[in-house]
Amino acid sequence: MEGRKISVSPRPCSGRRVVAKKRPRLDGFVNSVKKLQRREISSKRDRAFSMSNAQERFRNMRLMQEYDTHDPKGHCSLVLPFLMKRTKVIEIVAARDIVFALAHSGVCAAFSRETNERICFLNVSPDEVIRSLFYNKNNDSLITVSVYASDNFSSLKCRSTRIEYIRRGKPDAGFALFESESLKWPGFVEFDDVNGKVLTYSAQDSIYKVFDLKNYTMLYSISDEHVQEIKISPGIMLLIFARASGHVPLKILSIEDGTVLKSFNHLLHRNKKVDFIEQFNEKLLVKQENENLQIFDVRNAELTEVCRTEFMTPSAFIFLYENQLFLTFRDRTVAVWNFRGELVTSFEDHLLWHPDCNTNNIYITSDQDLIISYCKAESEDHWMEGNAGSINISNILTGKCLAKIDVNSGWPTINECGSNNGGLKKRTHSRMRSTVSEALEDITALFYDEERNEIYTGNRHGLVHVWSN
Repeated sequence: MEGRKISVSPRPCSGRRVVAKKRPRLDGFVNSVKKLQRREISSKRDRAFSMSNAQERFRNMRLMQEYDTHDPKGHCSLVLPFLMKRTKVIEIVAARDIVFALAHSGVCAAFSRETNERICFLNVSPDEVIRSLFYNKNNDSLITVSVYASDNFSSLKCRSTRIEYIRRGKPDAGFALFESESLKWPGFVEFDDVNGKVLTYSAQDSIYKVFDLKNYTMLYSISDEHVQEIKISPGIMLLIFARASGHVPLKILSIEDGTVLKSFNHLLHRNKKVDFIEQFNEKLLVKQENENLQIFDVRNAELTEVCRTEFMTPSAFIFLYENQLFLTFRDRTVAVWNFRGELVTSFEDHLLWHPDCNTNNIYITSDQDLIISYCKAESEDHWMEGNAGSINISNILTGKCLAKIDVNSGWPTINECGSNNGGLKKRTHSRMRSTVSEALEDITALFYDEERNEIYTGNRHGLVHVWSN
């Protein structure tokens, strides 16, 4: 899939990469495979909830509110016709009781969970197309990455806006970031919340630069036209150079100052395509076409191989750093592996709805204990027909399905609307356009707010639904 190349999902303690486009494209903005392959998730030291508590936390989740990202009358300053069309929600981010929903068209709306009203649109220029969102917890701000019609949609522009300004309905109170960088195709910007860094690449002069995510000051640069890819792990960066005939040159750098920690060559089978090369702390994962998976320890050169019939190349995977595990996604199924090449967990009742492993429909909690996904709905003896799926919450270490939101999840009563938080007191059923079944159809984005214990989903109609207990 062409379009936005994203290495990390927009989730708490994660990073993301967005690549400038060569020409405008109104479809296929999300490269979900790359997005999942590079996703990085940090963990709290202690797990806050046991399995039973997790079941209780999600047991009574029901449809409680609906927001609409489409309102051309409310944003009449837009000059691009496609921005005024109703399109699917491709990304949801929540911060400080504000829900941000980005539509495929490039329009981004902010909604208040306190008043249940739309606060504002984040498009501050009439020709702005927002491509990506990133919540920077270091300074409580939202970073938007956009392209503009005046620039033929070819160059990325970043803007930081404090959440407090957005809450006041002043999205134009932000300031531009990385103005000195030329982020034209195939340049990119990557936000790495794990290390608190930003990586930019200027294709014009083949220079990578690393910035501090706290104050956006430049720390150091890497200038080498032979670098093919940079991949980030906690504390380090892996530089992958142009492949030689029988090996690929690699360097491991300190992410803090760019110091070279190790340089080495990894041997490859000649004339075999490389499926992926990934770095996970001291472990290097290399998979070539029709070959075994190699897990190489860069500290002691110890090599572990996993038979290609046991570990078939996944379409995507997610690293769980402090658990020393990784998830693989293949044919709508999820599995958990350790770095000895052993299968740890297979998931029950967790057949993903989307075959492309779209990470917008997957959320992993910061404790790395739960995975929340949009799945195929299952009856007692077969997969249910129809367009309504289910939101499944499963334990990562056991694979057990702890709870799910499906068509049997009830509506709140009028009393329940008034007995929840103040933002729900004014809501009546007449303000809800969708039934539970309709809200579970064609979900295109999913986000779990761990502080509020609420799940937000977006669908192809541009509607955002709040699920809460």
